[in-house]
Amino acid sequence: MARRTYAIVGTGGRHQMYRDALLGRFADTARLVALCDANAGRLVMSLAVARARSNESIGGYAAEQFDALLTERRPQTVIVTSMDSTHDEYICRAMAAGCDVITEKPLTISAAKLKRIVDTQARTGATLTVAFNYRYSPVRSQVKRALLDGVVGEITAVDFQWLLDTRHGADYFRRWHRNKANSGGLLVHKATHHFDLVNWWLESVPQTVHATGERRYYRPEQAERLGLGARGERCHGCAARGDCPFHFDITARDGLKAMYYDQERYDGYQRDQCVFSAAIDIEDTMSVRVRYLNGATMTYSLYAYAPWEGYRIAFNGTAGRLEHEVRESSYASGDGSAPGASLGASIRVFPHFAEPYALEPARASGGHGGGDRVMLDDLLGAASGASDPLQRRADYRAGAWSILTGIAANLSIGEGRAVQVGDLVSGLDWPDTVT
Repeated sequence: MARRTYAIVGTGGRHQMYRDALLGRFADTARLVALCDANAGRLVMSLAVARARSNESIGGYAAEQFDALLTERRPQTVIVTSMDSTHDEYICRAMAAGCDVITEKPLTISAAKLKRIVDTQARTGATLTVAFNYRYSPVRSQVKRALLDGVVGEITAVDFQWLLDTRHGADYFRRWHRNKANSGGLLVHKATHHFDLVNWWLESVPQTVHATGERRYYRPEQAERLGLGARGERCHGCAARGDCPFHFDITARDGLKAMYYDQERYDGYQRDQCVFSAAIDIEDTMSVRVRYLNGATMTYSLYAYAPWEGYRIAFNGTAGRLEHEVRESSYASGDGSAPGASLGASIRVFPHFAEPYALEPARASGGHGGGDRVMLDDLLGAASGASDPLQRRADYRAGAWSILTGIAANLSIGEGRAVQVGDLVSGLDWPDTVT
């Protein structure tokens, strides 16, 4: 059987999971043919690792050579792990060249960019998959099965709270994510996971969104409260580093030093910028109200400076209530630890007119509650495309409706009004999961 060929664009921390999987346990059915990045040093570093693990010819291409990569290497699938604001460029050019695409979340960051993706997909018919690993986590799949079994009846309302702690949450304010022009803010970059889960659990899509959001913690005033008046614009060499609880020594971590600090000379990107900088323009305290196509509503909150990491969600319905909680491991991206590993979970059902009971939560190790490995099996494995009764694989429509909640929330925050989600992008169908 001929192996499927892949190229990866973006060689930051997230690409390693795909690169190593293609060169490792999927090497019999998949072949990595090229890597591409805007940072020449990071590209060379990843190429060295890839070539050491493979006897294949793996090409290295600068960002401006992406079209040449498509022509010369002819990958069947392009995996996009670049900065969020560039996703649409690589996705659309790859689809136009006849490639299928797997992209990291979020699909993109704005309605205009999304419209370009939707139109290109309609014109080319390419398969575009969004890598929502949280869907594949066993405990979240268990919640999906319970809801499908009708344990709460028809779902009427959802209460959802997500907490990022002062290690993981702060990390978004050090990196390129700190500016909405790059990431769309946390309501797009991070909450796309959360909004997708709700769309998938409810089998619906958002209709109306109203939101509020502010930067209340990661701002200069908080630094002053902590006595950090002499701080610099980055952690490395900062005069206040001995007193700052958010000091991030990038040179003390071999992987981060090699991937980012040692490559600064190529593009000037600093991975350890001050979390209290006035240059930050994303929120850290957000609240969103959503009404869905099926009539259900959701209240959602996201805080990026909590003392613990994880989430709580409750589904209220005509037959009772299901409460689900997960505590997750904290991490800084690229620090070598498993991102979002589960530290404990619970599922409790409260039927109307009957005794409440607990479901033994499914357990799994690894990143994103064990979802990473299961997702890779589905997207890259020999059984890729197999039928899945839970419909965990997310196409571009699912990716679009998840970010539209966040895009609408950003618009609502900026204009102080409720936003009709369907008005944001034309020509977009509902995912197959919508009933």
